[in-house]
Amino acid sequence: MADAVKVLVVGLGNMGASHASAYHRNPGFEIVGLMSRSIKSKPIPDEFKGYPLFEDYDEALKATKPDAVSINSWPNTHAEYAIKAMNAGAHVFMEKPLATNIEDAEAVVKLAREKNRKLVLGYILRVHPSWMKFIELGKTLGKPLVMRLNLNQQSNGPAWSWHKNLIDSLIPIVDCGVHYVDVMCQLTEAKPVRVHGIGAKLWDDAAKQNYGHLHVTFDDGSVGWYEAGWGPMMSEEAFFVKDVVGPRGAVSIVPGHSEGKDQLADISDSADIDRHTKTDAIRYHHAEVGPDKNFVKKDEMFNMEDEPGHQDLCDREQEFFLKAIREDLDLSESMDAAVNSLRIVLAAEQSIHEKRAIELA
Repeated sequence: MADAVKVLVVGLGNMGASHASAYHRNPGFEIVGLMSRSIKSKPIPDEFKGYPLFEDYDEALKATKPDAVSINSWPNTHAEYAIKAMNAGAHVFMEKPLATNIEDAEAVVKLAREKNRKLVLGYILRVHPSWMKFIELGKTLGKPLVMRLNLNQQSNGPAWSWHKNLIDSLIPIVDCGVHYVDVMCQLTEAKPVRVHGIGAKLWDDAAKQNYGHLHVTFDDGSVGWYEAGWGPMMSEEAFFVKDVVGPRGAVSIVPGHSEGKDQLADISDSADIDRHTKTDAIRYHHAEVGPDKNFVKKDEMFNMEDEPGHQDLCDREQEFFLKAIREDLDLSESMDAAVNSLRIVLAAEQSIHEKRAIELA
């Protein structure tokens, strides 16, 4: 039996705690330390009590000598922490985004190749069976494609603070947008050529614009739209739109709603991390019409009610990370895709600042 991979977990917020739980329960990993800048002054979940705690990253790397580092800290630390980890001989799992600028992102990927270190990005939709089905069906619709995706979140309770803190690093269409433009790139398998973004600052407490959307044009004629906004003022209506439309019809992710649910509850669904990946069903609309111009086929519904939950998806990501390390998987495609999606969302941010469309080389 192979030795357990010794992993240092950096960041213990929403995603960090989920990934730490995956390592804790997977016998292929051994947690050798938990690190965050204020970890010793905050309560630790019972699941993680007994593990060494660190508040300095360099000290944690030196003391634990990990085989792998799981980076789940604020985005503006990602590239620095990844480079230090790989130079210390460790493989890296990193929550998105890869970096806050394209130069750092390319440097991280270049070093992973030079050092032969596995670099797995937390693109959770890539391990999600419903999203994989969505992309599979979307590819049957012909070309060009029209892709409409959004994820708005109403900031309330704990979400108020972590949304505000995230905006200190990246605007919403950059932070979450990498997931959804990656989906667009998988659907089209085409080259993005032009990006246009607009944004607005509605939240006085946030450092940057808390709302924005981007348009991206591909070289096959496909176009995509992505919208993201965080803040206590965001609407709970139409916060979850996931559509792809082509000449042959449309495929849509349909989120479910619990029976008898109070639609005016104090806690909003849009900030619920489990709802961000939940699909429940996929609707396939066929565009073909007969001589009478009525549709030839009825819409098909693919039931996804037994899909994995958020923690299950994090478990799958770490199972893949372990497999990549032990089987020396070639991760070139996923690393290049992470750079590509980041390039698109950063071009949207540039477009907002410069008030013009950005042509991609």
